[in-house]
Amino acid sequence: MRHVIALDVGGTGMKAALVGEDGALLYQARRPTGRERGPEAVAEAVLDFAADLYAHGAAAFGHGALAAGVAVPGIVDEDSGTAVYSANLRWKDLPLRDLVSARLGGLPVALGHDVRTGGLAEGRIGAGRGADRFLFVPLGTGIAGAIGIDGRIEAGAHGCAGEIGHIVVRPGGRVCGCGQLGCLEAYASAGAVSRTWARASGDPAADAAACARAVADGDPRAARVWQEAVDALADGLVTGLTLLDPRTVVVGGGMAEAGATLFDPLREAVETRLTFQKLPHIVPAALGDTAGCLGAGLLAWDLITTEVDA
Repeated sequence: MRHVIALDVGGTGMKAALVGEDGALLYQARRPTGRERGPEAVAEAVLDFAADLYAHGAAAFGHGALAAGVAVPGIVDEDSGTAVYSANLRWKDLPLRDLVSARLGGLPVALGHDVRTGGLAEGRIGAGRGADRFLFVPLGTGIAGAIGIDGRIEAGAHGCAGEIGHIVVRPGGRVCGCGQLGCLEAYASAGAVSRTWARASGDPAADAAACARAVADGDPRAARVWQEAVDALADGLVTGLTLLDPRTVVVGGGMAEAGATLFDPLREAVETRLTFQKLPHIVPAALGDTAGCLGAGLLAWDLITTEVDA
């Protein structure tokens, strides 16, 4: 069976799959990155995982993978196949595409940014399917974003397009990890809500999920914390809508698991802020934590299609 290798490398763990032509996950596996052993060890772990996946496919299907796609965090130069910088993995200017290809005997390899790769999957086979223009916004420890246009993801001139988490929504406000004050990420990410709710509730272990449950239970303190995040998110999204005019906004990450507790007030908050802009569909992501892996598989299949077309 024709298949490709898909690898989604995170800060602490790696998700991988062998992906068929129809997008089916033929085989799945997970491993730790082992980042405590240093950046070189993480790179070697990725290469070993890729080689093991190739061997598994060859044994299971009678032939190896046709290509590989790898999604990584941080700053990525997709054209050169370089992992330019990752704070969590401590990579700098790592030619990961070439390293993986060499380990796999010259196999074609695509390297992508993890969030843009997840957005690619949501756009083609997930919640954004059928939308010619969409914005993918995962709300996790931070807030990232991906701009989808006609089945592809816009990376920008320098690989930084879509970073909606660093739109300033509260000028002079909280310090963000990027160094700015008042970024959306500092107010509406799961990390930000967790910190705010931990202080408000007096429970250092409280997190965003606990805040959402408390909102559903009618806790007024939780409602204030949650509404602050929703209002900030709505302000950031309206800026994005004004610039990009997407047909669909796909919201993912841990915060999206709150369901109606998030989406009902968010849709209302966005709508009340619009003047001339068109209200997009605001929907939860469909692929969960498999999005990055599925997107890496799509990158690999795109390589094969490009080669055939050429």
